[in-house]
Amino acid sequence: MASCALLATNNPCLPASPRLIRDKCGRRLCLCAPSRSRRRLAHSGGLCSTPKGQNNVELVREDVFELDDGEKRKKEWLHFVGIGGSGLSALAMLALKQGFEVSGSDIMWSSFLDKLCTAGARLYIGHSVSNMENRNGSRLPNAIIVSSAVPSDNEEVAYANSVGIPIYKRDVWLRKITEHYNLIAISGTHGKSTTAAMLSYVLNAMGDNLIAVVGANVPQFAGGNIIAGDGPNFVLEADEYDCCFIGLAPQIAVVTNVEWDHVDIFPNEEAVKKIFREFVHQIKDGGHLILCGDSAGACDLLGEDQQGTSPGRKRLANSNHEYHVTTYGISSKNDWHASSITSNLQGGLDYVLHHKGCPVSNISLMLPGDHNVLNSLAVIATITTLVDNKRHLHDTINAISHHMTKFQGVSRRFELIGKINGCHIYDDYAHHPAEVRAVLHAARQKFPSQALWVVFQPHTYSRLAALMKDFTTAFTDADYVIVTEIYAAREINIWNSDGRDLANSIIGPSSEYISRLEDVVDVLAAKVPSSRNQETIILTLGAGDITTLGPKLLGRLQHSS
Repeated sequence: MASCALLATNNPCLPASPRLIRDKCGRRLCLCAPSRSRRRLAHSGGLCSTPKGQNNVELVREDVFELDDGEKRKKEWLHFVGIGGSGLSALAMLALKQGFEVSGSDIMWSSFLDKLCTAGARLYIGHSVSNMENRNGSRLPNAIIVSSAVPSDNEEVAYANSVGIPIYKRDVWLRKITEHYNLIAISGTHGKSTTAAMLSYVLNAMGDNLIAVVGANVPQFAGGNIIAGDGPNFVLEADEYDCCFIGLAPQIAVVTNVEWDHVDIFPNEEAVKKIFREFVHQIKDGGHLILCGDSAGACDLLGEDQQGTSPGRKRLANSNHEYHVTTYGISSKNDWHASSITSNLQGGLDYVLHHKGCPVSNISLMLPGDHNVLNSLAVIATITTLVDNKRHLHDTINAISHHMTKFQGVSRRFELIGKINGCHIYDDYAHHPAEVRAVLHAARQKFPSQALWVVFQPHTYSRLAALMKDFTTAFTDADYVIVTEIYAAREINIWNSDGRDLANSIIGPSSEYISRLEDVVDVLAAKVPSSRNQETIILTLGAGDITTLGPKLLGRLQHSS
């Protein structure tokens, strides 16, 4: 944790109070010098109610502010409720970089908060009305932005409502901050974070002074999960959870794939497709849809008369306007496709890039897995669409290829935690059957003959119950699987789901159920071979606190070696 977030206790890992964070001087707020103001919010009035059933916060005061460049005007204060999550933390960091005063609260500390604190945000653990008051109580936030995970009866939200502070749900705020930019929205059930990060990294390296907001930490970004340029391009990871991408108006929309997930929001796959159709129909007139043609769910977004048409002639229309469609994938039917995929010495993959059936370049990635080949194809298709200069297509591809070779990925995506005595420990965010299958296939490509052990923490009771059949066949590339208790997140167990059920149902590798992460560390530490000549690959998978297991296991092995 950053020094400015030291708590009023000798233990820097545990808050002294469930309500707030103190710095080492005992002050209630962790306050660092903010960056210089670029934009501000100015009153313009107006109210808007969000649809019931879609958002937890029903009252949203939209168009209360306008974004402008009044640097000499008094800086506005934004308060983020649920600031510790990947989505809201990125928006808070962007606001800081653009010159706003930022505060925020959450129920627990997260890794995203370290950089926010260092950048100058005032952060609180626990929700309280006092979090929204400045030191002398004479001033309130100019607006609050609320995470999708925050319920409507949250006391900070209720108080803001009672005193007339404008309230923005995350989806409304996203629409507000992107509406005057050339928006490139990266959507899909899987691969959004890596694709958005790779696209932003390559564009930035090519000299585009873009803005980017990614829902994961990107080690190569100075801002962690954002790039705070001056535009006009704005790359956004557009999340379907809680229908957050509805209302965006992208110039370019990317759909990496469409599958059933977030089963607490969408009752079936058709419900997911319906919301994605609504999203792509919001593409601006004359804009572009970049779509993975290898994904059956993504292809279903196209009308039947558009599926299977010849490359370069696809065009989709709705009642108001039309937009172009470009497909990518490993299959040769796509406008952009990859062939001759092979492993390289970087631990990633090389492939031959084709455009409309013709080979145009050799591409090399540091990242393993066919899913990352697809992610890179999405980036190539997007940038060539953005540049839109056929005479310089070859030069554009060469520039993309050069910078793509240097992209190192995002945190918690096949992330190496450490190595010791032939044991390699990796961590990955995979928590859906398709993601588990993809990352294990990537691991097997990278380590074809090594023992591959997996620790999987199921994420939410509803997801495990709904997708159990797919989970049972997702681990076939592993040699040994440990399943832990379910990470409940926002749910209570009305489905009677249990990690033990999955452990007993996995088809292929040997598997067992070990409920507590602490016990998993003990079991693995005893099982890991002591010989340096016996390589073992351990993958920790899940979207919960499973990410703490790898460092603990590494420390245990280092201590005993």
